[in-house]
Amino acid sequence: MNILQVIPELDAGGAERTTIEIAEAVTAAGGRALVASQGGRLERELSAAGGELVHLPVKSKNPWTIWRNAARLARLIREHEIDLIHARSRAPAWSAFWAAKRTGAAFVTTYHGTYNARSGLKRRYNSIMARGDRVIANSHFIGEHVTREHGVPADRLAVIPRGVDLARFDPARINQRAVQTLRAKWRVEPEQILILLPARLTRWKGQEHAIAALALIADQTSNAVLVCAGDAQGRSDYAETLRTKAEAAGIALRLPGHVEDMATAYAAADLVLNPSIEPEAFGRSAAEAQALGRPVIVADHGGAREVVEHAVTGWRAPPGDDQVLADTIATALGQTPGARDTMARAARERVTDMFSKRALQEKTLRVYRELLDCRS
Repeated sequence: MNILQVIPELDAGGAERTTIEIAEAVTAAGGRALVASQGGRLERELSAAGGELVHLPVKSKNPWTIWRNAARLARLIREHEIDLIHARSRAPAWSAFWAAKRTGAAFVTTYHGTYNARSGLKRRYNSIMARGDRVIANSHFIGEHVTREHGVPADRLAVIPRGVDLARFDPARINQRAVQTLRAKWRVEPEQILILLPARLTRWKGQEHAIAALALIADQTSNAVLVCAGDAQGRSDYAETLRTKAEAAGIALRLPGHVEDMATAYAAADLVLNPSIEPEAFGRSAAEAQALGRPVIVADHGGAREVVEHAVTGWRAPPGDDQVLADTIATALGQTPGARDTMARAARERVTDMFSKRALQEKTLRVYRELLDCRS
């Protein structure tokens, strides 16, 4: 089984991480796992997982480049005897679709988000993600969206949640010295409360709402530090906006940028927030934090609803409601040690049962095999 995945870049994010995990699974099953991408900081991880990177300009949305990429991918398919091409983003999915048509390779897509469609042209552009011989949705929320938006029938749709590496995010494997070192690097004193918001710096991820919520309960969180860990991706103005708002509200804010070791980052946190004002397709950061037994608060919409069982494994708060978010933060920080331990156990059990990396890999390989068996 020779599989070619196509993704714009390999810098950070759930789609990128899943690409590496599927490359690992394909290799472990005795196949070849190629990835066509512009590349990025995760290239070494892909190599370590057994994947083979082919650098191509598949991040480009230029129509001429997309068309030329179809020919490039078709050559790759023929040269490496690729059985199936799996696209994970819209622009490269068009190239992959045309390449599959030219070569007869099977074509799979993973629908990673809701993809706003404010015009007929944009809806057509998005529709490529629903044209796979099999369409994978990374949550039931996305699966329902794909069915509603594109009418994909049940026999072409597979819901496969993103997976958490339970070995990597294992509380027993956390190096406490590394935790202390990271807190010190972020200038968080041992007696201070570290509230972590792990997401790239963009307005819809809700960083401003986290600041506003903490300001509402400033008397209860005067010793808290808010760490918004994620790439600014060129949004220096937004990063400056966050600094200004935090300073005006008297909130201690840290913006460390991309964090390589997220397991240690979660373990260093007293509370993990995911207050997105637009629905997340899945909510991987919440799942990873729960695997480590950390208390989490997510926005009550999208795929995050499937990840967090309210008041059992964490909390859900209405998106954009600063007062409810503030009250929920106060509730989380006010837990007794016993209640916190009970929630931590329930959270890890939920992730283990429903969102493991192994389940993601096994279900995806099953989709590949079923599709290829039908075509043989």
